[in-house]
Formats: sequence, C-alpha cells, structure tokens
Amino acid sequence: MIKIVPLETNYGHGFGIIANNTWAAFKAAEAIDAQWSDPEYPLSSAAISDVLKQALGTKGSVMRDNGDVDTAFADAPRERIVEADYAVPYLAHATMEPMNATAQLRDGVLDIWCGNQAPTLVRQLCANAVGIEQHKITVHTTFMGGGFGRRVEMDYALCAALMAKETGGRPLKVTWTREEDMRHDAYRPAAIGKFQARLGDDGMPVALDMKMASPSVIAGTLRRLFPSISPLGPDKTIVDGAYDQPYIIPNYRVSGVAAPVSIPVGSWRSVGSSVNGFFHEGFMDEIAVAGKIDPVEMRKRLMAAYPSAVKVVEKVAAMAKWGEALPAGKAKGMAFTLSFGSWVGEIVQVADTPAGIRIEKVWIAADVGTALDPGIIEAQLTSAAIYGLSAAMGQEITFADGMVEQSNFHDFDAMRIFQCPVFEVAILENFHKMGGVGEVGTPPAAPALANAIFALTGKRIRTLPLSKTVAFA
Repeated sequence: MIKIVPLETNYGHGFGIIANNTWAAFKAAEAIDAQWSDPEYPLSSAAISDVLKQALGTKGSVMRDNGDVDTAFADAPRERIVEADYAVPYLAHATMEPMNATAQLRDGVLDIWCGNQAPTLVRQLCANAVGIEQHKITVHTTFMGGGFGRRVEMDYALCAALMAKETGGRPLKVTWTREEDMRHDAYRPAAIGKFQARLGDDGMPVALDMKMASPSVIAGTLRRLFPSISPLGPDKTIVDGAYDQPYIIPNYRVSGVAAPVSIPVGSWRSVGSSVNGFFHEGFMDEIAVAGKIDPVEMRKRLMAAYPSAVKVVEKVAAMAKWGEALPAGKAKGMAFTLSFGSWVGEIVQVADTPAGIRIEKVWIAADVGTALDPGIIEAQLTSAAIYGLSAAMGQEITFADGMVEQSNFHDFDAMRIFQCPVFEVAILENFHKMGGVGEVGTPPAAPALANAIFALTGKRIRTLPLSKTVAFA
C-alpha cells in the first residue's frame, strides 16, 4: 500500500487506497477498521416500510384527475369495487462490470477513462472536484460494461479524479469489488401503492384511483449531480407509467407522494415506469378478472382512442395466439405500457414443472414510430424484458442495522441462461413520432409474468420479488 486518501464528494465521504496493484489495494481496504456514524435514513427494511406507509397516508401531488373520482366511488355498490395494495423493493443495477475508472493528472491536465452515460457531466463534475478548467479535461468513454442508469452517476469517476491528484502524474485505476458496487449504489427506489377501481354494469372500469409513495429519484439525483438546483414541482418519476397511460376511464386519478427516505436512489432501467408498470398493469389485470372481461379485449376497449396502442395489443395477441386453449399446466399473462414515447405489449407464457414455474416464451410487440435499426431495436427490447423479468423473479435490496444486506449474486440473484425464455419480437411503425427503445421492454415484463402466474396458479402476487411466493425452475 502506498497511501490512504480521504474522499469528500456530493456522494458522501470515505477513503481510497492507493497501492502498486489491485490485490494489495483490496487487502489494505479490508484491513482498515472504519468507524461510521448512524445513517440519516431508517436502519432496517421494516422501518423504511413504515415511512413509506406513513407517506402514503398523506396528501399527494395529483398528476392525473379526469372526471370526479370521489363522487364515482361515493355511491358504488361494494360488489363493484376492486381494491389492492402493491409493493416493490429497492433494486441494485448489478451491472456486468462493477464501477471502475482510470485517471491521470499531469501538468494540470486530466485524462479520465471510464464507461459512462454522460461524458459531459463526467468532465464538468471532475473539473469542479479537482479544481481545473473543463477544457483541460479529456474524457475517454470506453465500452459501458453495463449501465442501466448506474453510470449516469459520477461517484466512481470522481474517486479516480481526486485520487489521481496524489500520484505525481502516474495513471491510477479505481476498481470497486462486486460487494462494494452492490452496497454503494443509487438504487431503484422501493415503492408502495394503494389502488381502487369501480366497475360499471358491463364489467368495465368507470373509476380508477391510484396513489403511490416512493423516495424521489429527481431530488436525490439533483442533490448528487447538481446540488445548486432545487427540484421544481412534484417528481413525476413517482407516477411515471401510471398517470400517462392511454386508457380512457371516465373518472381517473393518479397521485404520488415523495417519501422522506434519504437512501441514495437513481435512474434504473425505465425509471418510474419499472415500478408503475407492475402496479398499473397488475391492477388492470385484477380489474379484468373482477369484471369477467378478457384482459386483451378490455385493454383494446379502454384504448380505442389510440389506434397505435390497439394495434400493438392486437399484434402481440395474434403472435401469442391469445385465447387459444393451452395444455394443462400452462398459462399466459399480458401487459401493455406506454413509456419513453413507445407503445409496448408483452405476453408471457409459463409452465408448471416439478422444479417450479418456468418462463417458456415471451412475445413482444412495440410501436416505436420510425424503426431506424430493427436489429438493435429487437436486441434492446429483448434485453430490457430479460432485465425486468430477472428483477421480478428474485431480486431485492434489503437493509439491516443501516447497511445493505446483499453483496453479490448469491443473494441478489439474476436469471440464468437456462432460465431465459424464447423471445418473439414484432416492430410496428404506425405512430407518427419516434419513441425510445432502450428501456421500454422493461415495464411490461414484471406484470405480464405476474399475470401469467395468476392465470396458472390463482395466486395474485402484489409484492415483488415473485420468488417470495412461488418457486422458479
């Protein structure tokens, strides 16, 4: 070991180890007995859950308010009411490469090599941290090693830049262990929701009231990356994927509450839509079942004003032969979401096996406007769906004594190759505007899987991960 370097950034304070090789640096870090004060956030997952529940009971920011929801529910017969509570956990990004960066500071000029999702931001924040002008910094953006929103954050780059000041012009490489990476993330926030629907005489929803509580991604991100900027107005990421869906329901209210939990949270593939896709589409499936309406037919009727959406639903249903009888022990579930300007429908087929539930096949139809590169679009849709399915199956970040309990893939499990289903993807170009593709396959994945499990087992799972309730093969 050569030197211990105190580090102070907008991400907090700590220390870095400079050594002649990675192994020596890792061993030195293990040998240091650091004394930490208690964090500002609740010390356990149970305490965090209590804060979320308290927040949900407060007045939220109403982001969609069609019709008169209160009046619609005031005289509703009890048998026409559908109610449910949903919850999702914190999630790590678990990128293929743990965080790493290489920096060299010579003669007042900084070169930094790292995979990142915002090179301009790397240069700006490193300039501020090191105390040099931005034009004296060159950012060499390498292959990502997996981003999913994690490499929008700059903590690993800042560590490299600050520690490079201590090497006398020699290049320095910062490498985090998988354990450090898992326990020092800007997590996908935990969230809870309370939902209520009123059914009409025909079984279709005539009123829908949705309320979610979650820590604010926007506020947390601004504190770390742009501390001089205060959030203006409510955080739409808390309700993204719920307030903006193309369903026409006469009385439709969606509200969100920013829960005061200061655990670092950030963008995770599809951001708020990854949470509310599960909430919204899981509950829509419950509405369809309660109203005795086919889930595909109900969505087509609710989205009749949006032809692009209807065509997506029709396409994915045709691909999956929705409605045709399946052998015993097999079932399908579907979900539809609008996110990042793209309309995406997914159908998941599951099978009951002696080893547990197996995901056999996933059908995806997506209208992205103009498809510039169909091969890349298919790859993005497939990978995004796998990311969502993997998280839904068995991933969660929990806290005890103020620390993250998970540390590696043995306790933050990921879908294995043998578990990966067959995919069939259709790309539509009906909508008049171009939409995104990198994230839009994630939001429908979890609800489509949960809805398929309900169709197979009769178990309505409203809390992720699903492995807490069922076993997967």
